[in-house]
Amino acid sequence: MSESSHEAASSVRSLSSHLLSTKTSIRPRRAGAVSRRNVIDRARESGASVVAVTAPAGYGKSTMLAEWAAVESRPVAWATVDEFDDDPVALLTLLATAGGQISPRAREVSEAMGAMGVGVLGRSAPMLAEALAQAPAPFVLFVDDVHAASSDACHDALELVLAGIPAGSQIVLASRREQPYLARLRADGAMFELGSDALRIDEEGARRIFKGASVTVSDEALAVAVDRCEGWATGLYLCALATRGGSDVVAITGGERFVADYLYGEGLAGLSDELRDFLRRTAVLDQMSGPLCDAMLQTDDSHALLRDLEARGVFLVALDGERRWFRYHALFREFLLTELSRVEASRIVGLHLRAAEWFEQAGLPERAIEHLLAAGERTHAGVLVAQLAMPAYQSGRIAVLDRWLAALGPATIEASSGLMGIAAWTALLAGQSPAAEERAATLERARLVFATADEALAFESSRAMIRIAMCLSGPSRLLTDAELAVASEPLWSPWRAPALYLLGTAIVLVGDTPGAERAFTASVERAAQAGNTAALLLSESELAVIALDGGTIEDAAHHARAAMSVVDDNHLDGYPTATLALAVSARVALRQGDAAASHRLLARAMRARIHCNHVMPFVAVRARLQLAKVFAGLGDAAAARQLLKEADDLLQRCPQVAALGAEVTEFRQSLGDGSGTVLGLPLTPAEMRLLPYLQTHLMIAEIGQRLFISRNTASTEVKSIYRKLGATTRSAAVERAIELGLLGG
Repeated sequence: MSESSHEAASSVRSLSSHLLSTKTSIRPRRAGAVSRRNVIDRARESGASVVAVTAPAGYGKSTMLAEWAAVESRPVAWATVDEFDDDPVALLTLLATAGGQISPRAREVSEAMGAMGVGVLGRSAPMLAEALAQAPAPFVLFVDDVHAASSDACHDALELVLAGIPAGSQIVLASRREQPYLARLRADGAMFELGSDALRIDEEGARRIFKGASVTVSDEALAVAVDRCEGWATGLYLCALATRGGSDVVAITGGERFVADYLYGEGLAGLSDELRDFLRRTAVLDQMSGPLCDAMLQTDDSHALLRDLEARGVFLVALDGERRWFRYHALFREFLLTELSRVEASRIVGLHLRAAEWFEQAGLPERAIEHLLAAGERTHAGVLVAQLAMPAYQSGRIAVLDRWLAALGPATIEASSGLMGIAAWTALLAGQSPAAEERAATLERARLVFATADEALAFESSRAMIRIAMCLSGPSRLLTDAELAVASEPLWSPWRAPALYLLGTAIVLVGDTPGAERAFTASVERAAQAGNTAALLLSESELAVIALDGGTIEDAAHHARAAMSVVDDNHLDGYPTATLALAVSARVALRQGDAAASHRLLARAMRARIHCNHVMPFVAVRARLQLAKVFAGLGDAAAARQLLKEADDLLQRCPQVAALGAEVTEFRQSLGDGSGTVLGLPLTPAEMRLLPYLQTHLMIAEIGQRLFISRNTASTEVKSIYRKLGATTRSAAVERAIELGLLGG
């Protein structure tokens, strides 16, 4: 890498790190703010591990948290949630990063938060909860704007994190809306709640607000202001601004209009046209800096304007000590956006496009995508989504990737050969059904016109690889497709490693093990050079299987270690593609006489197999056969037969991989005809999907809604889980699952 490339990469890391630090920096207490010390003391003395501060925007929640942090004697940490954190992986990563200030263990797990689907509940959230529980001293963790994480997946993850708050510590959640996951804590009396009534400003506080705004009014006028604003802190401050601008407090009424609209208008009345224009136009940004605003507005004085506005107290909040990044008060931003739409609607698209350009050049394409989508520029957004799809998949941010694809819409996806392939691959690798089938069908029926023969060939190669991965044809056609894909992908292509891996799978199906070994070896070499973790992981796993079945234990251990390095270094626990690596590694450990390690790897593999399903049948069948062999080696023939039954179901659903059935049949015959009891049998993938939800407050019907199954189906699965784990209650089932390594880190 060149020196300039190193500098560019360092700059991107620095900006990304700086933006994260603004979200985990403790907010400074605003000068002149009304003290809420009596409310803070009540919350501290309550002994509750969770303090919920719930009130509409403008009631001083953030200000109260900042004051609490300033007077707190225990170690404190802070996290501000925003729209980019409405994804369970992003949210847990933010909380773990913040938690690193109070718990060394949280700092260690902050990079291991990547997980898929229920893996967030089964592994990542419990890991963070455990890390917080291991903090060396009682602490207070402040989480501001938690309402921004509004998805069910985030709510479920937060509920589990709250379980890790140890005695003597507190987590303080500030939100505009009541959070549903607090229901259990409320019922148990384990939560202290502060609502808008507790945060209302009285006349003494109002006088402080007016004084801070350099406004003197009579006691009568002050009482009117408090009454009209109903103790709303922001309303009172706006009232002070309006009075300073010449209005009479007694004359200010909301009438049929929301009082904020009137008062904001009065608040802006004293500003210059330049400042009003600046405020409206920069409101499209959730966070802003001088260089970003300059690029978006095509000016060169934005930093000075930001400092001027901050000095004027116009609802601008500095996010860092250097005062490089700022944000508007939430209510103020909402008002400004409304004004922008009313006064300068024609500018909005251009503002978003220039903001997107700045973020893209700054190396923050995720933020660029959001602005492109806001501008309706789906074509360019699609290009960036295609570039970020694999990194997003590998970091566990499947939810945000799905949101991007949904926002792009079918028309945009189907107009792009690259985007169609990426959409199909991400669904495939995540084990998402029916999304994978739908996207593969879209790819198959596409009839695009290409500018060059090379582009057309690349598209045919992409289509062929999806067919192979999903085993949509018989072995001979799959082999033909695989040979086409390898021939179509040049040595430098990022898709050559996957093509070689898929060639190896096709060769296995036609019975040529030496040929498959050569293809997998070539895939490993290319994948290591290109940094393709999926191809590297799957190819090393297959080489370990081949070595176990016909080579040496030393070779098998070498390839298993390489595969597990990919899993551990990239935090791929719970990913479907990790199942085979974990299973074959468990088998290697057993062959080497390390039963304890084999048990640990087996538990991890059983969790990963949840989404290792029929959309990639070759991998799913191969993994289950390896799992069955591990169970048999541990003396659990009943569990081995259940895994073989799962393999049978896959073979029946996907007859194109029938060639794998002979090995399944042969191994089944070696087990004999014995039968096992229900107790001790492994949980099915469906039961494993449901298991993490037993840690939450959700009722069975609600769990069914989360998993898109009926209440009756959910109830049946819960009963089966209880039987297999030998439990009669939720808590007992969860405890047993943790003992077996089916839940937790």
